[in-house]
Amino acid sequence: MTTAKPLIDHRTYTIALRKMPEFLEVFNRLAMPILMETLGHPVGFYTSLVGPQNQFVHLWAYDDLADYERRCFARDTHPHFGAYLAASGHLITAQETRLVKAVPMAVFSGAI
Repeated sequence: MTTAKPLIDHRTYTIALRKMPEFLEVFNRLAMPILMETLGHPVGFYTSLVGPQNQFVHLWAYDDLADYERRCFARDTHPHFGAYLAASGHLITAQETRLVKAVPMAVFSGAI
């Protein structure tokens, strides 16, 4: 599997117990318009099913570290981003951000 962009921001938010629906509504209403404008289209959004619960994961792809820093700066300095932070602060109990990079993998034929 390859991605068009070699750097992925893998972000995990732990949401307060029984607050996921509220968080998703706030995120969709206040954060998504800003994120689409500043970060572009996401790779995907996920919630935990097995393992640690009440987690929301989103993935964003970047060309390189400079692209990541430029787009994150645009997000963080967006005039309306503070409204999302204020509205979601009480819903998020922890955040983890990982930057992972793609590695070339040989493709093997045949069944595993």
